Amino acid sequence: MVFLPQEVIIHKRDGEVLTRGEITQFIAGLTDGSVSHAQAAAFAMAVFFRDMTLTERVALTEAMRDSGTVLDWSELDGAIVDKHSTGGVGDNVSLMLAPILAACGVYVPMISGRGLGHTGGTLDKFDAIPGYTTQPDNALFRKAVREVGCAIIGQTADLAPADKILYSIRDVTGTVENVSLITASILSKKLAAGLGALILDVKTGSGAFMPTLDRSRDLARSLVDVANGAGTRTAALITDMNEPLASAAGNGLEIRNAVEFLTGAHRDPRLLEVTLALSAAALELSGFVGDARQACERALSSGTATERFSMMVAALGGPADFVEHMDQHLAKAPIIRDVFAPGEGTIASIDTRGVGMGVVALGGGRRMPTDSIDHAVGFDRLLGLGARVDTKTPLARLHARDEASAADATARLMAAYHLGEAGPSHPLIAERVDPVETP
Repeated sequence: MVFLPQEVIIHKRDGEVLTRGEITQFIAGLTDGSVSHAQAAAFAMAVFFRDMTLTERVALTEAMRDSGTVLDWSELDGAIVDKHSTGGVGDNVSLMLAPILAACGVYVPMISGRGLGHTGGTLDKFDAIPGYTTQPDNALFRKAVREVGCAIIGQTADLAPADKILYSIRDVTGTVENVSLITASILSKKLAAGLGALILDVKTGSGAFMPTLDRSRDLARSLVDVANGAGTRTAALITDMNEPLASAAGNGLEIRNAVEFLTGAHRDPRLLEVTLALSAAALELSGFVGDARQACERALSSGTATERFSMMVAALGGPADFVEHMDQHLAKAPIIRDVFAPGEGTIASIDTRGVGMGVVALGGGRRMPTDSIDHAVGFDRLLGLGARVDTKTPLARLHARDEASAADATARLMAAYHLGEAGPSHPLIAERVDPVETP
C-alpha cells in the first residue's frame, strides 16, 4: 500500500503505538523530502503530547541513525567507545576523557556538538585552537582515530541527517522538551559513529537542561534503555551541575584548563572525580579486564593521556607544540580583571545557568544560530559552593572584549552568586544508571 504520512500522525495523535514500519517510513520520507516539514512538525507535536513507548523510541532512534552513513570500524583491533554529556557550564570533560581512554587502548571517535543556550559546546572549544579541523573529511577522521586512538570532531552532513531536519523543526515549534525526541536526537548521532559502548553524563541542577533529579533520572533511564535496545552497551552517570564543573567557563579558557589538567599543572577536584568516574565507566563498558579506574589514573599520571591529546591536535591540523606553548596559540581578551564578591559570607548557591549566560553575553556563546564565537572571552578562577568570601575576594576573573560586555557579564556573574548559610549539599555523582538485566 502507498505510505501516507498523515496516517502516522493521526495514529500518534490518537494515542496509538506506532509500528516500526510506520516510524521507519516516516523518517525515510523526512530524509528524502516526501514527508513535508509541516507533517514533521505535526508528528513532533503528537509525540510531545502522547509520548512514545520504549519500543517506539528504539525504532525512532534506529531510523534516524540509519538515515545516513553508519561508520564501520571493524578494521580496528580494539573497542570503539564514546561519551556524551547533556551539557553544562565548565564541562570540558571530553577534552580529557578521550585521550585518557585512547591511552588505555580503546578507540574514541567522538562526534560532538556546539554550544546550545547557556551550555558550552565541545566543538566551540576546539575552534579556539588555531588550525584544528572540527569538520574533517572522513579519510582524515579515520586516520586520526586509527593512529592516535581518538579524534573529536563535529557531526558531518551524512551522519543522521534526519536528526538535523527534525531538530530544526522542533526548535521552532515548541517540541524540544520531550524525553522521547531528546533521546532519539542524542543517540541517533552517537550510534551512527559505529560504537560498541557509550557512557552518558546526564547533568542535574541549576546549570542543567534537566534541573531536577527526577527529570534527569527519566532522561538517563530512557537513554540507557534505548541505546541498549539499539545494540550499544550503554550506562549513565547523573552528575551535579549546581555549580560550574571546572573553574573556567569559556572556550579558550576551558581549553587552557584542560591542558593544565592533563599536565598536572592544575586539576579542579570536582572535575577530576567526574572525569575519572566517566572514563573508568566507559572502559568497563568496553570489556576492559582489570581495574579500570586505576588504568585511567595511570594514563593521566604517566603523561600518556597528554601525549594523546597533543597528537590528536596535531593530527587534525593544530599546532604540534600546542601543549608546550599554548600561551602562544590561544587568543587573549583585551580586558582581564577580577570580579569581587558583593559582601562577606559563604557562597550558599550558584545560579549556574546565569554564569553560562554571562559567557554568552561576553560573546562566548550564541544569541542566534548564525552568531560567531569569541573564543578568548569568559571566566576563570571561578569559586565554588562553600567558599568564604568578602569584598576583597574575587568570585572569578573576567576575560572580555570590550567594556560594555564586561559590565553586563560582571552584573550577571554577581547576580548568579548568592551568599548566606550553606544550603544542602549535592552529591557530585548522584546515581549510576545501568541497563536493565533481562532474565
